[in-house]
Amino acid sequence: MAYNKVQNATNRTFERTMTYDMYTDPKVLEKERELIFDKTWHLVGHVSQVEKAGQFFTAEVMDEPIIIMRGTDEVLRAFYNVCPHRATKLEKNEFGKKKILQCMYHGWTFKTDGKLNKAPNFRGEEEACVKDACLRSVRMEVLESLIFVNLDDDAKPLSESYGDFFDRLSKFEFLSDLKRTHRKTRIFKSNWKAFIDNYLECDHCHVAHPSFVDTLDMDDYQIITCENYSFQGSIVKPDKQYGEVDLNDAEMQGGSFFWLWPNLMLTFYPGPGNMASIEMIPIDHETTMAVYTYYFREDSLDKISQEEKDLMTFAEQVRSEDIELVELEQIGFRSRAFNRGRFSQSEQAIVQFHEMVLEALDE
Repeated sequence: MAYNKVQNATNRTFERTMTYDMYTDPKVLEKERELIFDKTWHLVGHVSQVEKAGQFFTAEVMDEPIIIMRGTDEVLRAFYNVCPHRATKLEKNEFGKKKILQCMYHGWTFKTDGKLNKAPNFRGEEEACVKDACLRSVRMEVLESLIFVNLDDDAKPLSESYGDFFDRLSKFEFLSDLKRTHRKTRIFKSNWKAFIDNYLECDHCHVAHPSFVDTLDMDDYQIITCENYSFQGSIVKPDKQYGEVDLNDAEMQGGSFFWLWPNLMLTFYPGPGNMASIEMIPIDHETTMAVYTYYFREDSLDKISQEEKDLMTFAEQVRSEDIELVELEQIGFRSRAFNRGRFSQSEQAIVQFHEMVLEALDE
């Protein structure tokens, strides 16, 4: 068993964590790719990136190249970014605006709705053989201006996958005003689940995050588990500031932090209307790429206010502190000293996460 519960003398239940080989065995990641990541929803972008007909952006979802494009008919679609002729990656640019997509290998062209436009090396009677050679579509849904895709064509709809999460998200009234402002990545040496574990509890905050606990009221800090997601947060302490800005008068007067199964986090920090997404993308069983995307009312960093820059500095300090912790943790996962950890009663969000992982892998 990779997970168990033990009883003490008063019959109170204490959980033990997954065994540490779940963080160090490459075969576990192989199963996770197939049974978790290939079947769940992935955040790929924001509608502000594809507002006009012909606009597109490209992404990768678990090594699958994806293109999201608003057609000349104004319909937003997602396709595998792969030519049906010889499997060549079709669009190399990260974003742009086009009326026709062209493969650089044999010159096949495709309309913005994914249908074949021309196949130059198929002429005459041969043309009929490839007329149905369209781009392969990818399951896509948009909620609260966020664009998600799922590699599983039979997956449960996004709106049904996370309980009341999107109802809760809709209460942030500034969301419709936000744009995708900035994206950055960081590679670190730890299993992807270690960062999720870290994010889902704040017992470490007083030790590791002095600026965080100095800003938020930790006596009022809450962690709530929900259907396929969890929520945590608190209000700011009285008279707290970023620079010259009084956070008690800010648009966001507290911090709200969401985790969505399996690897997406959405954060709202005190200050002007803002959101950031954090995605943990496994590279191998002990290496992860963190993808941080910021959303403000402006579409580029050179346009945001000093207040928003201070907010980013604050958030990135907390994240750097967390990455140092999980890299140290990964060293311990490989040690023979212990084969599993213990949960405190305040770590129920991690318990939920571990139960979901093990259920998905049928452990």
